[in-house]
Amino acid sequence: MLPTLRPGDLLVVRTGAATVSPGRLVVVRLPGDRPVAVKRLAARVPDGWWVERDNPAEGVDSWLVGAVADADVLGRVVARLWPRPRAFRAVPMA
Repeated sequence: MLPTLRPGDLLVVRTGAATVSPGRLVVVRLPGDRPVAVKRLAARVPDGWWVERDNPAEGVDSWLVGAVADADVLGRVVARLWPRPRAFRAVPMA
């Protein structure tokens, strides 16, 4: 998710009944043997959510695996705790 997130960033994630909307960062379970990942919701589609990566040169998103089912959207990223955001502000995730 470069440039938005970097390896080692510590995130606060709201799970369960977290409200999600296009533009938000979410934790998703991608199809296959892929690990859980952070992606950006792009759009609501008939099969679930279209998710995309912030860096089109790296990673996997809906362009490669299709829409992610609602049940596979595991949580919404609320903030980045570490490294501390500039001036102690929460990092906008939408």
